[in-house]
Amino acid sequence: MNLSAWNKVVVAAAVLIGASTGCDKLGGGKGKGNGSGSETKTGSNGSGAAASTGPILIGHFASLTGSEATFGVSTDHGVILAMEERNAAGGVKGRKIELKTLDDASKSSEAGNVVQRLISEDKVVALLGEVASGSSLAGGKVAQQFGVPMISPSSTNKKVTEGRDMVSRVCFLDEFQGYVVAKFAKDNLKLDKVAVLFDQAAPYSKGLAETFKSEFEGLKGTVVTSQAYTAGDADVSAQLQSIKTSGAQAVFLPGYYTDAGNIVNQARKLGITVPFLGGDGWDSAKLAEIGGTAIEGSYYSNHYSFDEERPAVK
Repeated sequence: MNLSAWNKVVVAAAVLIGASTGCDKLGGGKGKGNGSGSETKTGSNGSGAAASTGPILIGHFASLTGSEATFGVSTDHGVILAMEERNAAGGVKGRKIELKTLDDASKSSEAGNVVQRLISEDKVVALLGEVASGSSLAGGKVAQQFGVPMISPSSTNKKVTEGRDMVSRVCFLDEFQGYVVAKFAKDNLKLDKVAVLFDQAAPYSKGLAETFKSEFEGLKGTVVTSQAYTAGDADVSAQLQSIKTSGAQAVFLPGYYTDAGNIVNQARKLGITVPFLGGDGWDSAKLAEIGGTAIEGSYYSNHYSFDEERPAVK
């Protein structure tokens, strides 16, 4: 996501607070959330209402370590750049924005705990995060419970916001992403038969695999086999052997970059030469590091395009 877009994310979170100064709807009190914790005091002044003066404290929960660390690190850099740009322009209604970032270690099981700390201990009045849909689902549950607004920069699974009026996003959904990849496979690559290999434990991967299959079949293509793995599996040779004998002309692998790089390497060693297709979970400089030359000739969808000509993006 480019800096201009990040500025919109940070400002959106800050304006939610700036426009409601002195109101108990945000930062705790009687939040809009439907959860049982909506009465918990989370205002930055400890009174259950957002402070009307001083800095606006926003929380960011991110994968700064672990298997998806490049997501969290690059996201945090983007948030900081956008925050500094906004503060240099006067902040929000004369108030500066401050940021508190906590690491969820790329674990959805930790995301909820981190969000609770940001709300209950650090007294943030709005939240940014996460990149991974599984972590956004976990963090969003807590944000909804406490009535604190949360904006995800790039979680594409539709369930992240379903039934949660305190949780928003600023990116496309997997329904759109799955369609785009399926159409690209059919129209641009002229493929008729594709295999799918997805992470059965990740809402992002599972949801995107389902959408791609539906869209590709709707375009008169055939998913010849659908195989599952779990993130971190060192050996997926059995699944890859099934794909090798399936007649697939390509493999759709909607996982995150660490697994994608490792799996494509394994595939090449097994003699699978067809291209791999991925989603925005592949978007990391580490992908080429891990996948090496094996990843060359493959494709993935993304929020950012190198063809974008706007100066702010460049």
